[in-house]
Amino acid sequence: MSAENSPVIIVGAGIAGLTCAVYLKQAGINALLLEASDGVGGRVRTDRVDGFQLDRGFQILLTAYPEAQRLLNYSDLQLTSFRSGALIRDRTDWITFINPLQEPLAVFQTLFSPVGTLGDKLRLAELMRRTQDLPIDELFNQPSVTTREFLEEFGFSSQIIDRFFRPFFGGVFLEDALITASNFFEFCFRMFFSGDAAVPARGIGAIADQLASRLAPDQIRLNTPVTNISGNTVYLKDGESLTADAVVVAVDATQASQLMGSPVPSPQAFNHTTCTYFAARPEQLSITPAQKNLLLLNMHRSSAVHNVAIMSDVAPGYAPADQTLVSVSTQGVELFNEATLTEQIRQELTGWFGKDVQQWQHLRTYHLPQALPSYNPAQAGQSAIHKSLRLTDTLYQCGDQTAYPSLNAAMQTGREVAEMISRQ
Repeated sequence: MSAENSPVIIVGAGIAGLTCAVYLKQAGINALLLEASDGVGGRVRTDRVDGFQLDRGFQILLTAYPEAQRLLNYSDLQLTSFRSGALIRDRTDWITFINPLQEPLAVFQTLFSPVGTLGDKLRLAELMRRTQDLPIDELFNQPSVTTREFLEEFGFSSQIIDRFFRPFFGGVFLEDALITASNFFEFCFRMFFSGDAAVPARGIGAIADQLASRLAPDQIRLNTPVTNISGNTVYLKDGESLTADAVVVAVDATQASQLMGSPVPSPQAFNHTTCTYFAARPEQLSITPAQKNLLLLNMHRSSAVHNVAIMSDVAPGYAPADQTLVSVSTQGVELFNEATLTEQIRQELTGWFGKDVQQWQHLRTYHLPQALPSYNPAQAGQSAIHKSLRLTDTLYQCGDQTAYPSLNAAMQTGREVAEMISRQ
């Protein structure tokens, strides 16, 4: 597709850019997507390695996301879900914490779990009611404090904050101090408790692939870096220039500022993570049937192991039939050494699962310094649903950096920009 028959050019084929293109196509407008990398999806991609499916960092789809429900075909994704709750590691013990709304038989186990006090469990029910009652837009328009401050003000004990909220939502936010804005926490809490945490049978990248499949092949140009944008003209690294009626910038804030030549007050802050994948034979991993399909959380966040997911237990296609795929997430690693981190993980997980861990095969490590835009209360006041998606008469922007850090926001802003353009 050339610029002459593409009234809209979208720079970036991540989830926001793909979403925008899909909604434009539904409105009869064929956009041209320009992607610098060799594939679509941005941060939402899956690699195939020796028969394993390796998502680029541990990622899940929250099926309650309203934008995902509106856009995706869940049946075609063949979603399989984690159980709602967690298996929490406290030095040498396991604590099981199950959402009784989804597993009613676990209600007494949850009530008497040492994760928190009985009052904490009652407050969880109160928090569920509060987050369900508020419309999402109103939820994000609330004044915001840090998540930790919100939990303390709500009356939760330090016991449940440190044993459940910090390891669980620290893993969601990719930061353990819980300084993420409280309105985003409330949104995430609502999504977790009103739907499933799922992965597609073919890996998280299947989400991007499904969106791309709704476009004509010539609507996506891969390996096509853009150097700058001026007005409604896009200049490519190979010297080519393309002009369209409208240009949509669907990359992160720092890249967008560089492309448009606009000053950046301060670099966009990201929360980072490292995801290490291991292959194990089933007999090398001792998880009881009652513990299966739960996310494994480490209370002690100074460790190399923060969260563990047995991906092939949840979605068998993630590993060959005679193998198990283990995903280990580590947050806060800035000075990254893959060999050192891998050995630290082996040593710690040997304490969890026994000496067979030493026989696990290290498959690949993904160090992701830009895994998720950070989102503290100050940023919440400046961004969530407030940052303008229309920059000029011909220039637009979309992506989770313009709202709040999630797949839902990427889809929401992509849809909203498509609707703006369609109305012109």
